[in-house]
Amino acid sequence: MNEGWQIPTIAVAVDLVVLTVRSEMLQVLLVERGVEPYQGRLALPGGFLSSEHEDIDSAASRELSEETGLDAGRLHLEQLGAYGAPDRDPRQRVLTVAYLAIVPNLPEPIAGGDARSAQWTPVTKLGRRRNALAFDHSRILADGVERARHRMEYTTLATAFCPAHFTIADLRRVYEIVWGETLDPRNFHRKVKGVADFLVPTGEMTSKHGGRPAALFRRGTAEILHPAILRGGAN
Repeated sequence: MNEGWQIPTIAVAVDLVVLTVRSEMLQVLLVERGVEPYQGRLALPGGFLSSEHEDIDSAASRELSEETGLDAGRLHLEQLGAYGAPDRDPRQRVLTVAYLAIVPNLPEPIAGGDARSAQWTPVTKLGRRRNALAFDHSRILADGVERARHRMEYTTLATAFCPAHFTIADLRRVYEIVWGETLDPRNFHRKVKGVADFLVPTGEMTSKHGGRPAALFRRGTAEILHPAILRGGAN
């Protein structure tokens, strides 16, 4: 270490990519920033650690609650990655730890904290615009969507989009919406039923889709899909 070198001061923040399937679309939770920089622009919910003693995971849960009114205990939450480009925040050098959160369809969120409003927004509406969101949040969002799509191939993550009880058709529709492709119903039924402890029958039926009553399932204990369910029909 060079003599006279000092540890740089870098602020630490958390940002959240909160995804849900709503109105037959993959949607992301966005907030309208109520303060500068980027006041009035849409952004991912998030913020700085409240103190030097706050844990990163705790900060993510707190920010989710403060800015949106959502309870982290009700959803899937995992670290997505760290983003620390020198110019990502005009105020100072800021390192953010991004999280991916997945929830079943919920009511409209309630904004709080530094957010002027909170809203569900279809991912396709944002398109591939590099600067659609404040800061580098468009990149973080793209990474979060791809993480969800990829993990649905090899894990049981898709059930995190579903309510407590769901049909196989409900689950297939989640895959179709998140992946943006149509799946063969019979092949999908065979594949998911072939994974041990993926789905557990509840013993109940539903006629919500019309036609013949369909069996209801809940998520089992399995976390890994073997064999995998791959995108693009590569199965």
